[in-house]
Amino acid sequence: MERKKIDIGIKAVGIYLPEGSVNNMTRCSDFGKDTNFVENKIGFKQLSRKSPDEETSDLCVKAYNDLLKHVNISTEKIDCLIVCTQNPDAAGLPHTSAIVHAKLGLGTSVAAFDISLGCSGYVYGLSVITSFMEMNNLDNGLLFTSDPYSKILDPLDHNTELLFGDGATVTLLTRETNCYHLAKSLFSTDGTGQMAIYVDKDDRKVHMKGRAVFMFTMKVVPDQIKACLAANNCEIDDVDYFLLHQGSKYIVDNMTENLGIPADRVPFMAADYGNTISSSIPMMLKSILKKQPNKIMISGFGVGLSWATSLLYRKPNI
Repeated sequence: MERKKIDIGIKAVGIYLPEGSVNNMTRCSDFGKDTNFVENKIGFKQLSRKSPDEETSDLCVKAYNDLLKHVNISTEKIDCLIVCTQNPDAAGLPHTSAIVHAKLGLGTSVAAFDISLGCSGYVYGLSVITSFMEMNNLDNGLLFTSDPYSKILDPLDHNTELLFGDGATVTLLTRETNCYHLAKSLFSTDGTGQMAIYVDKDDRKVHMKGRAVFMFTMKVVPDQIKACLAANNCEIDDVDYFLLHQGSKYIVDNMTENLGIPADRVPFMAADYGNTISSSIPMMLKSILKKQPNKIMISGFGVGLSWATSLLYRKPNI
């Protein structure tokens, strides 16, 4: 009897944080803020910054190089490549995934395309790439996240300038054993709130209504997390870690309290690099996977307004 083919799962994560950074602790007074605000509200003591000559695709390639330090994967075996970004190379044409494809020297029998999503993008992206690969019988896929907001920051706007850091990740999805698999996921959108985070068509800078974003997250995201737990027949105590988008320490702390989750299961890990948008969850996931937990809940929320939650579970060697 032919053995059933193994489902697509997460094998490993590679990350890249640029060497450049800005120190929020020394510049907070420039925006009329004190160090307590930086440490306990936004939580970002430093923000990673790419160099002027680094493009979105370059960040992706460097994340891939980090991945290769931990897993042995031949470029000839890659058959799917997706880039999640809202800040693509140049003007966005050609698509960034095609540029990454060329820089990695991949073959022509590779599906490559971009997804335009922000802070919920990783959860969406995992669902897209796993379903795409399953439907088309593909075996090895790369999901990149790269959103260097430094391209669109107004240096005089403390609502954004003190929050966002540059970085990129790549998640390797394969049919190997001992991977993490995607369970039931929930997705939501409120397009009427689109102007809470947006790029102005005239100044080409990102603008954010911080209070509106906070109220949105507290109003709808906890309910979705509870619904996702129920959809997967889980209780809070069944989940080892909750990886919440690192929008700010204040958001993570308040959501943890709202849900009644023990704080040691809801890490805040972005203090030294900032809110990396679609990369914030996989940035944490790389470290968390080393602990080999059985279940991980991931939840991303932000620009759109968009929010998405899913459960990852480990399938041991079979």
